[in-house]
Amino acid sequence: MIGPAWPIAALLVGYPLWWALGFGGLSVVVLAVPMAVLLWRRRPVKVPRGFGLWLLLLAGYLISGLMLGESPPGTYGEFGAGRLIGYGMRLALYCAVLIMVLYLGNLTERELPQLRLVRMLGVLFVTTVAGGLLGLLHPGFAFTSPVELLLPEWIGENPFVRNLIHPTAAQTQKVLGFSLPRPEAPYEWANAWGSNASVLLVWFVVGWWVYGRARHKVFVAVVVALAAVPIVYSLNRGLWIGLGLAVLYLIVRVGGRTRAALCAAVAAGALAFLLSPLAPLFAQRLDRPHSNDIRAFTVSATLAAATHSPVIGYGNTRNATGSHRSITTGKTGWCRTCGHPPLGSDGQLWLLVITQGFTGAALYVTFFLGAIRRHWRDRSPIGLGGVLVMGFVLLYMFVYDGLVTPLSLYLISFALLWRNAQPAGGTS
Repeated sequence: MIGPAWPIAALLVGYPLWWALGFGGLSVVVLAVPMAVLLWRRRPVKVPRGFGLWLLLLAGYLISGLMLGESPPGTYGEFGAGRLIGYGMRLALYCAVLIMVLYLGNLTERELPQLRLVRMLGVLFVTTVAGGLLGLLHPGFAFTSPVELLLPEWIGENPFVRNLIHPTAAQTQKVLGFSLPRPEAPYEWANAWGSNASVLLVWFVVGWWVYGRARHKVFVAVVVALAAVPIVYSLNRGLWIGLGLAVLYLIVRVGGRTRAALCAAVAAGALAFLLSPLAPLFAQRLDRPHSNDIRAFTVSATLAAATHSPVIGYGNTRNATGSHRSITTGKTGWCRTCGHPPLGSDGQLWLLVITQGFTGAALYVTFFLGAIRRHWRDRSPIGLGGVLVMGFVLLYMFVYDGLVTPLSLYLISFALLWRNAQPAGGTS
């Protein structure tokens, strides 16, 4: 795509290349540089309502850096390069997604039509489905990326960094009591795949079904049917709950023939699923709440630690002393799940609580709640889809980290709502 919208096309359509290079979710940080330059050249810059809340969130994160050297009671670990790297990468991401939102909101409809942006998100959904199928068919697929080769070992071996720069197709876990691959390509981990799949599915349906022709709708039906396989095998209960609530949301918010057609499609899809080989796996996952104890431990430990710095947090995560199974300080032959689980790793809300205190968490929630309130009356397909994604944000913050790629998709969806509320010419 030639024109000022090229960074967005490079981010969404070109995402598989970024992933292969080892940038993955950090590609938005790279592309935020040309976006910032182009924004500067087209001053004055319009800002969305709620912009001040994100600026306060950023300011709070800067202040939280003062606590990087502190360790609250019940945590383990020394101040070092790992904390600084994690802090710096999160700060860069928060700044980059803000620049991206401003950039999208300042492009006119002629420069970047809404439908084109929605369809680019749909293209990324197809990439996500392909990555999910790759993870199931070749779960051991992985390779060393160019970025990984270039980085110093002391940076590349940091667990948080390695997840971002080392492309892998799946995470093999024993969620059901036996080894089973959970797709993650082309994202940083399995839960990110689940969160992104649901958000992108919304825009795929809007762009290619609602605004598509007959041949587009056939394509959508085929891709969604294929997507059901990695969605079930992902074992992501949060994703399943999100999709279920999405159906209820749409049934409530649409009316007339659309509601009747939606109910018929859901009934047909549910029947087909129940008769498919996927249904037993779905039932097994519901019968095995594998991660409930782990989540309960880390959330309670996160809240306990955050009470010692409730306003500004600690700038980065901390490792809990012990785990839900043992108070020991490492894995043993009889306790493979012992160790130091990172606090804030079970949901964006808990990450914000430990890194920025309850203040940061409140700002984040208020930002997305405000978007829902302002755009609730927008009943266009993009308006309905955008509000639904804002609802996903508030649901997933309890169970999924927003970093790294999910946050980019959340903020692109926010930008779609903002652009939809602007006059047709893209100016306000």
